[in-house]
Amino acid sequence: MNSLMGHPFSKSMSLAEKLKRLQKAVSPEDSLGILINADPDAIASALALKRLFWRKTRNVLIYRNNSIKRSDNLSFIKLLKIKQQHIRYIKRTKITKLAIIDSQPCHHKEFMNQQFDIIIDHHPVDPSTKAYFVDIQEDYGANSTIMTEYLKAAKIKPTPRLATALFYGIKTDTNNFVRQCLPNDINAFRYLYKFTNMNIIKKIESSGMTKRSLSNYLTALERLVFIKNIAFVHMDKVNNPDILVMLADFFLGLAEATWSIVSGIHDQKLIIILRNAGFRGNAGKKAKELFSCRDGLAGGHRDAARVEIPLAAIRNNIKGHFDAGHFVKEHLKELK
Repeated sequence: MNSLMGHPFSKSMSLAEKLKRLQKAVSPEDSLGILINADPDAIASALALKRLFWRKTRNVLIYRNNSIKRSDNLSFIKLLKIKQQHIRYIKRTKITKLAIIDSQPCHHKEFMNQQFDIIIDHHPVDPSTKAYFVDIQEDYGANSTIMTEYLKAAKIKPTPRLATALFYGIKTDTNNFVRQCLPNDINAFRYLYKFTNMNIIKKIESSGMTKRSLSNYLTALERLVFIKNIAFVHMDKVNNPDILVMLADFFLGLAEATWSIVSGIHDQKLIIILRNAGFRGNAGKKAKELFSCRDGLAGGHRDAARVEIPLAAIRNNIKGHFDAGHFVKEHLKELK
């Protein structure tokens, strides 16, 4: 039985050495299932891992735990003809090895009870993260950068389809290099550029706005309040939690805001999106400090974080009427 890693590789280990260990994680007789919380960076990273094991294993399938509803992400999948399916369709009897990309088991309840063979991520390391192969580069702006480096180490030239996916993954997760990133992200971006179909990139980026999202922006503008330097909006129930992400990114552009925080209710959960543009703030750390609870999930990067708390868990600790917007607003008063 393969020994488990519970920590990232040492900085002294070369990429070639890491690639060798990665290749040993899956044998020719295996069927590999790649689990993701689907966004462009995660999808592109999964495609890259699939390419690394092309003709080296029996089968590689990509499974997502979330619904994809954002119009630009749907356009991304359609234009690049990306095959993936919901985790509900996974047949564990036929999948012999599991990988998780751009995430860690603790990030989503659907991943928590799985034993992973491969974990490749760029979010802060969780102590519970263990697998045969663990590569977590939390200073990287995008997971697609890590996967591009593995492709280069394996001397695999990406097809225009794969390069376009990775290019867009880096572009979105670094927010065009506005968010925290490394020279590695810029170098990967430059390397992929010569293989990328820029017309597809332009088409994907022009697909982000719909009539429904415009009405959400109007509602958000009406509800916007400032708590010192925090632009805060509570949206009540939303059909798609991705709109909360889009709104948080949008309101961070306000000159008066160094924090943008948007909350809403979806699928009986309170979801809070945090964005930070200041030098001293740490969105991931503050998300855990302010909203962490036994049944919820909270965390992220210095400039971007997410919180998900079941409404039942909050109501159990609150007497009387529960107002989700007021609940979030009161906690934000502690944010410095």
